[in-house]
Amino acid sequence: MPRFIIERDLPGAGLLSAEELNGIARRSCDVLRELAPDVQWLHSYVTDDRIYCVYIANSEDRIIEHARRGGFPADTVAQVRTIIDVTTAEPLVTH
Repeated sequence: MPRFIIERDLPGAGLLSAEELNGIARRSCDVLRELAPDVQWLHSYVTDDRIYCVYIANSEDRIIEHARRGGFPADTVAQVRTIIDVTTAEPLVTH
């Protein structure tokens, strides 16, 4: 399944308490159970005013449906085309 990055504008996200984050995560998991196996949440990054979520899903529409049912913003949804990291900088081996 394709991988997606979801950008959620949430002013003050970095100030959310552990209890608040727990509630958000539980709500997300409740909705994911309804949509399984079409959508899977991998993890999220919380910054000062945004949450960036990494999901795998069979379509962008299922990501939007998860956000709608959960009452979460989904300001930007982008499909990941490839992943690069430090190993990408290693010399290419040609035969």
